[in-house]
Amino acid sequence: MKILFVCIGNSCRSPMAESVMRSVASRHGLTDWQVDSAALREWNVGRRPEDRALEVLAENGLSSEHVGRQIEAADFMHFDYIFGMDEANVHDLLALAPPGCRATVELLGNYRGKELDKIIIDPYFEHGIHGFRRCFDQIVICCENFAKLHKGSGI
Repeated sequence: MKILFVCIGNSCRSPMAESVMRSVASRHGLTDWQVDSAALREWNVGRRPEDRALEVLAENGLSSEHVGRQIEAADFMHFDYIFGMDEANVHDLLALAPPGCRATVELLGNYRGKELDKIIIDPYFEHGIHGFRRCFDQIVICCENFAKLHKGSGI
């Protein structure tokens, strides 16, 4: 299974999701899963994730060595799933997807279970760290549910 998480800048939500999914896959013994993250825009290419995102990951025993990158056409042929964090991300991803795209492009929040809000909030413009913690919690639910659903998948 090859999974790519995408948000607008690849500084908060997508690198957090990458780190969470790596941890979830490891815990479930899914050692063949490949996980990465990318941006729709070039703003943070070459940069580390936002400090508040790294702080929340550390609070939860996780870390990230990710260096920001922008999504490429080849990603649509390499990955099985490309997850956007909100509807705007998914809209942009579908517009970028080349004909014959291999990846399933969808909203990560589709895996939030019974929760009505499917949007992974963007905490970047919130003051403090509370929004990052809430975002992290949303991501954990989605990644756990996705892994449980696809644990035996032969993709």
